[in-house]
Amino acid sequence: MEDKTDAPIVLKIDALSKSFGNLMVLKKIDLEILQHHVVGVIGPSGSGKSTLLRCVNFLETPTSGSIYLDGELVGVRNEKNGKRVSARPVDLARQRANMAMVFQSFNLWPHKTALENVIETLITVRLMPHEEAVEVGMRMLKKVGLTEKADQYPSRLSGGQQQRVAIARALAMKPRVILFDEPTSALDPELVGEVLQVMGELAREGMTMVVVTHEMEFARDACDHVVFIEGGIIVDQGSPTHIFETSTNSRTRSFLSRFQRRHEKENMQ
Repeated sequence: MEDKTDAPIVLKIDALSKSFGNLMVLKKIDLEILQHHVVGVIGPSGSGKSTLLRCVNFLETPTSGSIYLDGELVGVRNEKNGKRVSARPVDLARQRANMAMVFQSFNLWPHKTALENVIETLITVRLMPHEEAVEVGMRMLKKVGLTEKADQYPSRLSGGQQQRVAIARALAMKPRVILFDEPTSALDPELVGEVLQVMGELAREGMTMVVVTHEMEFARDACDHVVFIEGGIIVDQGSPTHIFETSTNSRTRSFLSRFQRRHEKENMQ
C-alpha cells in the first residue's frame, strides 16, 4: 500500500453545482479524493450528500462544474472547438465501472442469484468470459462472507446479505473508487454491523472509498477524511480528529452534539 501522506488524486470534484429547477442542491463543491483514502460525507438529511455521489457517477447530470477520474473528465468531453459535449455511452460505462456505486436500496436483480448479480457486469461491461467471471464472482462472495449463498436469490437473503452481495458486485469490477450512498440506512439495526465490518476491512486493505453515511462511529474510526455538508455546501472538513474533537465550526458542533453526548454516556458506563 502506498504512503497515504503522499497519495495521488484519484477523484477530483471541481466547482460542482446541481439544480433541480429553481432549487440549487449543490453549490460549487470542491473535493479531492486521494488513493487509498476513505472519505466520509456527513450532514443532515436533504443537504445534498446523495446528489453529490449521483453527480460524480453521472446518474444525475451536473448543472456546472467538472469531475475528473485519474485526470480524465467524467461524463463529458471537450471538442476541438472548445465546446463540451456528453461523453460517448461506451466511455461513460467504462468510467462508471471504475467508480462502482453501492446504493442504500441494494439494486440487485431479483431474478438472478447472488453469484449472477455479481458477475453480470463483468460479462456485459468488462466482456469477461463466463468461466473467468464465475471464478472472480466466487472470490468476491468469499471476501464478503457469502460463499454459501451464491445460488440464493435476493428474496432469500437478509438485507445485510443483499448489501454484501452489492459490495461484492462493486469489488468484482476492480474499481478505482467505490461510492457508498448510505449503505446501511435501509437495514434493520441488527444487520448494520455486518455491512460496516466488511467496509471496515476494505478500508484497512486500502480501498479508495467515498461513503455518505449517518454512522458517525464509522466516519470517526474508519475514515481518513470527513466532509460535513449542509445546504449544498461543504461547511467543514478535515481529519476525523478535527471534525469530531477540535472543530470550532458551530454548525459542525451542533450537528454532532447528539452523537457526542451518546458517546460520552457510553464511555461513562
